[in-house]
Amino acid sequence: MIGQVQTDFESTKGRGMKRRRKLIAGAAVVALFVGVTAHSAVMNILAVGTTTYSEVINGPATLTFRQLLMDPGEVSGWHYHPGTLISVVKRGTVAVEDGCGGEDPHNTGEAFEAVGERVHRAKAGGEQLEEFNLFITPQGMMPTVQVPEKRCGPPVSRQECKRDGWRDFDHPRRFANQGDCIEFVRRQQ
Repeated sequence: MIGQVQTDFESTKGRGMKRRRKLIAGAAVVALFVGVTAHSAVMNILAVGTTTYSEVINGPATLTFRQLLMDPGEVSGWHYHPGTLISVVKRGTVAVEDGCGGEDPHNTGEAFEAVGERVHRAKAGGEQLEEFNLFITPQGMMPTVQVPEKRCGPPVSRQECKRDGWRDFDHPRRFANQGDCIEFVRRQQ
C-alpha cells in the first residue's frame, strides 16, 4: 500500500512537471509573439476604389488610401510599390532609405512621391509617425511588395546606368552592361 501511494505520488508529480514545462513553453511562445508584434507598424486601409483608366499608370487602376502609424525608431522591411505612391506626413518624421544608398528625410506637413518600384524602407524618427498614403496601382496588384533583403533598383534614369552604375542594380534583375541598363530605363518611360 505504501509502495502504491509512492507510485501514485510520483505519477502525479510527473504529470505536474509535464504541465509546468508545457506552461513555461507556452508562455515563452506568447512572450516571443508579443515581443515581436509590440512595435509593429499599424496600417489602416481607409478606402479602396477602382477606375477603368488612370493617366498615372496608363491603364485600369486601384486606388488605396491608407493611414500608416509607426513607433519612434521603428524601421519597416525592404519593399517597393508597383505604380505610384503619394504620401503626406501628418505627424513625426520619416526617412526613406533607398536600397541603392542614401536617405530622403520628410517632416510633418511634407509630401513626397515614390514612383518606379524602387526598393526602399521607412525609418520613423524620434516620435510616433502618422502618414497618409495614396497608392495608385495596376488593377490586381498589391500596393506594397515585400522583398526578403536589401536590393538596389530599378534604375529610374539613364544617368544612373552610366559610369559603371549599372553594376549596382540587382532589382528587378542584374544588367549585362551599361547599354542593357539604359534600354531598361527607356522601356520603363
